[in-house]
Amino acid sequence: MSKETTQIETLAISGMTCANCSARVEKGLLEQEGVKTAHVNLATERATVEFDERTSVTNLLQAVADSGYQAILYDEAHREQIKQEQLKEQRHMKLQLIISAALSLPMVIGMIVMMLGVTHPIVHWLHLPMVQLLLATPVQFYIGMRFYKGAYHAIKAKAPNMDVLVAMGTSAAYGLSVYNGFFGGNPEHLYFESSAVIITLILLGKYLEQRAKSKTGEAIKELMNLQVKIANVLRDENVVSIPIDDVLVGDIVVIRPGEQVPIDGVIVSGRSAIDESMLTGESMPVEKESEDRVFGGTVNQTGVLQVEATNIGATTALSRIIRMVEEAQGTKAPIQSVADRISHIFVPVVLLVAFVTFLVTFWISGYMEQAVLHSVAVLVIACPCALGLATPTAIMVGTGLGAKNGILIKGGGALEKAATINAVVLDKTGTITEGKPKVTDVKWASDDDARQQEYLKILMALERDSEHALARAIVAYGEAYEIEIPDAHEVEALVGMGITGIVSQARYSVGAERLVRQHKLRIPTHFDYRKLEEEGQTVMFLLSETEVLAQIAVSDPIKATSKQAIQTLHEQGVAVYLLTGDNKRAAQSIGKQVGIDPKRIIAEVLPEEKASVIQARQAEGEIVAMVGDGINDAPALAVADVGIAMGSGTDIAMETADVTLMSSDLRQIAKTIQLSELTMKKIKQNLFWAFVYNTIGIPFAALGLLNPMVAGGAMAFSSVSVLLNSLRLNQAKLK
Repeated sequence: MSKETTQIETLAISGMTCANCSARVEKGLLEQEGVKTAHVNLATERATVEFDERTSVTNLLQAVADSGYQAILYDEAHREQIKQEQLKEQRHMKLQLIISAALSLPMVIGMIVMMLGVTHPIVHWLHLPMVQLLLATPVQFYIGMRFYKGAYHAIKAKAPNMDVLVAMGTSAAYGLSVYNGFFGGNPEHLYFESSAVIITLILLGKYLEQRAKSKTGEAIKELMNLQVKIANVLRDENVVSIPIDDVLVGDIVVIRPGEQVPIDGVIVSGRSAIDESMLTGESMPVEKESEDRVFGGTVNQTGVLQVEATNIGATTALSRIIRMVEEAQGTKAPIQSVADRISHIFVPVVLLVAFVTFLVTFWISGYMEQAVLHSVAVLVIACPCALGLATPTAIMVGTGLGAKNGILIKGGGALEKAATINAVVLDKTGTITEGKPKVTDVKWASDDDARQQEYLKILMALERDSEHALARAIVAYGEAYEIEIPDAHEVEALVGMGITGIVSQARYSVGAERLVRQHKLRIPTHFDYRKLEEEGQTVMFLLSETEVLAQIAVSDPIKATSKQAIQTLHEQGVAVYLLTGDNKRAAQSIGKQVGIDPKRIIAEVLPEEKASVIQARQAEGEIVAMVGDGINDAPALAVADVGIAMGSGTDIAMETADVTLMSSDLRQIAKTIQLSELTMKKIKQNLFWAFVYNTIGIPFAALGLLNPMVAGGAMAFSSVSVLLNSLRLNQAKLK
């Protein structure tokens, strides 16, 4: 099946409680014919599914329903509905928690007061089997119904989960209490409070977990809040306020000081400073004037601007950022597969351990009650909720923190891999340099002014429609002469060398020295191109089929932060390479200025060769990040361990890359590595505590050293502790 026939959709799923739940939904989706990949994230409660025409969204929703959960398509049309459903569920859970606590509290107070030796009629009344039955039954079968439903669907799907453990454990304690209180057992030994308190504590944990989960998505909410609802548009020379959805491409939008920019566009009138911190993470405002681009969600600070809308709605940079962060938060990091595999076998093993605990305890002690309580404690303490939340919550917070700092990470895999980077390969133009080259010197083969003007017309004709940064510099240079530009025909890019085309019925080309060598032409002796290249300038030549007509030198200033960024990477122990299609002398000059080892400068590389250079570094055992901004960098970005695109680059580069740096500041590379290291540290901490908690807790429970109520509380708060540990990542300052 070709890639073009596949589509990717996100489903919002409700009802999942642990890693086994997400694994079951994932399994159900993958069993659908036509589904290629399915990733279910417990923390975001979303599934990302890639599928072809053999199935449909309706079939996917049904597959989730068959697994025992509810799903809805997560798109613009349903987003508000999903949000309202989540708020409704949270309010319902809070109400149930209050009822459950209110009914459980009298039994707990009665138990504590009796342990203190107080003998009062009210205390005696609280211990009557009928009173405790009336208090515990609503908790067990109304509040606890969610666990019974979940257990039913889990058993039906042959994939037992946390709900099975809770339902079995509390039912055993409740059933033993009914037997002792009403059918000939010891009426002094009632455990109604244990079953009720376990349900209450687990529900409290789930409620706190739900609250904490909503905080892990704060970055998305903050980005969504930046989306403007109303725009002031110029219509018939009048400024009218209209809903943002009614703005059309080409409309002139008026943006006053202090207002947020509602769309992406180009300034047609006015000058101002724009706060772009929401995009780039940089606090300093950026000066903007006519023909500069502005982006939706940024803030106009000083002057009145008139902006022609170029991107609206879902196509704006802000919308793409929100979509990218959401997709990243829905993916899995490779480390999560460890937790997934363990969770898959964990519950069946726990059920076996609980059963063995029951048999052994009953055999040793001879007391049914003791055997039931020990096995109940094992069932409750073992719930693998923390295990399922350990990785996705850290990924959510990490990608959100990255977005706040102008670092957009596509997925958990890229976030994990970035921590291991030990080599960074940098493109030159637009990456180390500003990407805004200017023509600094032009020399002509002829001294005749008419000839020179004719050559300039040919040069302009060839470069006029090109999007290359060097071509734009040449066109900008030629526009100052206000000449009439002839048409160029059969214009064709010569990959890695230049451009060729027919002007005035003759073929001409513009390109690097190797293009001249290929044509076996002689460069005029008065052309000082070698000296210019040693100064770091890029030199191109205009040539006909028989002679070299002109030399054009272009200088692209080095970014002010590039040298510092490369020095920081060196301090982190990262090897830095310069990879460029430019000539060796210019590359060596640029490399020297920013502190790159001459042995790590690779010049005169064709676009298709860049990927081979990356693979050669990987073959040497290096974990390579490729940083670029152009279409010619896309193959190298794709083959690198981590592809990093500059935000000022092409859409193709950003689509191919794993990470996009919105500020185009190379210092963000070190921040990306640091962010990855911090996130991985949190994931490892979370997994360690989740594993240790279950591993230590089960033997204690099996030996009768843990009361079922204490086990319930510990299980509930283990999940909350994992979430809180992930949320601490929000406080990190990337340096």
